[in-house]
Amino acid sequence: MRLGIDVLQHQLTWDELLRRVRWAESAGFDGAWVFDHFKALYADPKGPCLEGWTLLAALGAATETIRLGPLVTGVTYRHPSVLAAEAVTVDHVSNGRLELAMGAAWFEDEHRELGLDFPPAAERGRRLEEAVQVMKLLMTEDNVSFDGRYYRLDHATYRPRPLQDPHPPLWIGAHGERVMLPIVGRHADVWHSYDYGSGDRRWRIVAASAEAAGRDPSSIERATNLSISEPWDEVKARAESLRERAFDYVIVSWPGEGQKRVEGFLEGVAPLLTG
Repeated sequence: MRLGIDVLQHQLTWDELLRRVRWAESAGFDGAWVFDHFKALYADPKGPCLEGWTLLAALGAATETIRLGPLVTGVTYRHPSVLAAEAVTVDHVSNGRLELAMGAAWFEDEHRELGLDFPPAAERGRRLEEAVQVMKLLMTEDNVSFDGRYYRLDHATYRPRPLQDPHPPLWIGAHGERVMLPIVGRHADVWHSYDYGSGDRRWRIVAASAEAAGRDPSSIERATNLSISEPWDEVKARAESLRERAFDYVIVSWPGEGQKRVEGFLEGVAPLLTG
């Protein structure tokens, strides 16, 4: 099992973000994750919140081994052609360390405040699937055309190719059973979900969709998050449950208690997941 850490960039300066990620790299975390929002989600709404993709590029240039990704990037924020170019750029700057995690977006108030369209949930899901198709085409082929309901390409070529072949690992964050989970099965390399209570049933939906698309469900990794602010016995019980359910990747949320708490996790809980 791989371990990542969500550094929670809202309310943080660049210096503190860089310190957290470099520390996570030295501590042996596989990945460091930021979010894709334009305002702080918690605490002071006027606090700082550095933009996710430019932040990933900066972190890629300032680190050496830790993998980097957004958890997750909302499809409503950028045209997929622009996002593909940004992703390839980060992949090059980081020397092939990008994890490309996408989702349908959810924060309606943020969209309203910034004048961004926020379609209904089903449409956002359909946009996500088209965006994934557009981005894969641009990252792997030349002279590509695509005539979708929401996005189009007309004999388009983008260079350079990503360093990772054929493209950075594609994560899809999803829990909706009717639209989103089938998209995971058709396209994702990694399925990320916060849903703990019905994960097995939802995995069956993902697996069935993968099989219908001619994919091997076992090729799709499963990822989730782990809070470490609860009492240690509860954190350990949760960690053991994730291992028993064969999750491939666990992302630890940076706790309000600070780095010492993360150090305690590495000493007392991480071996339950990686041992």
